[in-house]
Amino acid sequence: MGTVVFDLDGTLADTSADLIAAANHVFCSRGLGPLLDPVADAQIAFAGGRAMLRLGFSRAGASFGDNDIEAGYPILLEAYGDKIDVHTTLYPNAMKAVATLKNAGYGVAICTNKPEGLARTLLTRLGILNEFAAMIGADTLPVRKPDPAPLRAAVERAGGDPSRAVLIGDTITDRDTARAAGVPCILVGFGPLGAGVAALEPDALLDHFDDLHDIVATLMPLAPRGA
Repeated sequence: MGTVVFDLDGTLADTSADLIAAANHVFCSRGLGPLLDPVADAQIAFAGGRAMLRLGFSRAGASFGDNDIEAGYPILLEAYGDKIDVHTTLYPNAMKAVATLKNAGYGVAICTNKPEGLARTLLTRLGILNEFAAMIGADTLPVRKPDPAPLRAAVERAGGDPSRAVLIGDTITDRDTARAAGVPCILVGFGPLGAGVAALEPDALLDHFDDLHDIVATLMPLAPRGA
């Protein structure tokens, strides 16, 4: 069986606005106001909580530094967990593509650098957790992407062979993870980097989820059923 592994943020779902809102909650709790813009700063949301805090505090002045980031991080996580799906939406036809892959005989799993608890909460609220055979988060294992171990674990827990996998992602982290694992990487052109992901030289580009099955079948053909 071939296994298709999906990143979550920026790949299956646009989570940027809720992430930015959680970071702004931290800044507002310090009396600084909303320092990040949900549209102009959407890309930084996919770099992680600390990256958002670092950018925001840098705009507030030189008096803020690493201690403020570390103090604000658990506040950000709590705020995000409370309102994790207010603005988040799945990308068009994402779950239709997942169903098509499953019907064709592929296994499907998720490998994300979002903490596992938050990822499970989000997937549950979106109503899609049970559509995936496995889910590995940032803290499921002692290491996270771009280390290849989480990707391999996601494939194995889905009942697949780690050498027969494809990773669908949106950033250089996903590309590097796939390369470290020795499997193909497909990067989406509708995520935070847009068409700029082409510069990362993935094995394939995905402009719309309607095209995913054909791309996967080219990179990782399945044996004919009954063969």
